[in-house]
Amino acid sequence: MFNSRFNKTRTRPSQRRQQRAHRRLALAIKLALLGGCLLILSWMGINIAALRSAAAHPVEAFLVLGGSIRREIYAAELAKQQPHVPVLISQGSEDPCIWLIFQNLDVPLHQVWLEKCAESTFGNFFFSLPILQQWQVHKVKLVTSATHLPRALWLAHILLGAHGIWVEPDIAVEQGVPGNRESWGKTGLDVTRSLLWAVASYLYQPHCTDVKRLSAVNIAAAQRQGFDCEHQAGLEWNEGDRSQ
Repeated sequence: MFNSRFNKTRTRPSQRRQQRAHRRLALAIKLALLGGCLLILSWMGINIAALRSAAAHPVEAFLVLGGSIRREIYAAELAKQQPHVPVLISQGSEDPCIWLIFQNLDVPLHQVWLEKCAESTFGNFFFSLPILQQWQVHKVKLVTSATHLPRALWLAHILLGAHGIWVEPDIAVEQGVPGNRESWGKTGLDVTRSLLWAVASYLYQPHCTDVKRLSAVNIAAAQRQGFDCEHQAGLEWNEGDRSQ
């Protein structure tokens, strides 16, 4: 009986210390969460203000997503109207096909850049973001197809919007079947990893090693080797050159 009472009196102080430690830990967690929430809210407020300011800017770059040569044709038409605006084509058609499109419309080739690292819609923005930031772009016109929405637009708003870049979509009219197939599974996966990368991109920026000006394309060598363009581009004349 005495031992039982003695053990109870000995365990009570240790239990109180444990309870105090648990309360302090819970308080620290709550303060950390509160601080994190305030930090996120502050960042969101600053970013929203930056996006509103960017929306008032004129378009400072055209971002073309690969998947259909009609997008590059449409981008070339836009660039002809605004030759001072740089064009970034992310994993588009074959280089000589793009060269012919812009050359035929007499668009300055040195204003067009080709990025060849992306292998998906997520990759389009993953590798384009550092280039747009290097150009100090605040507002970009996104050229894609209607069948590529809404996934492409959601990813653009998340990945570019997180860095204060306003996105204005522009839809190229298709003549045929574009290279994109949309599904809710693919959209959900891309949106999820975009949300994660929107945070991680503040700590790390990828570097694409395959970026070049369109003016650097060796069209003569390409014609000697031969190349194929989508039929709807209307560039069939290169077939005759190939046989020479």
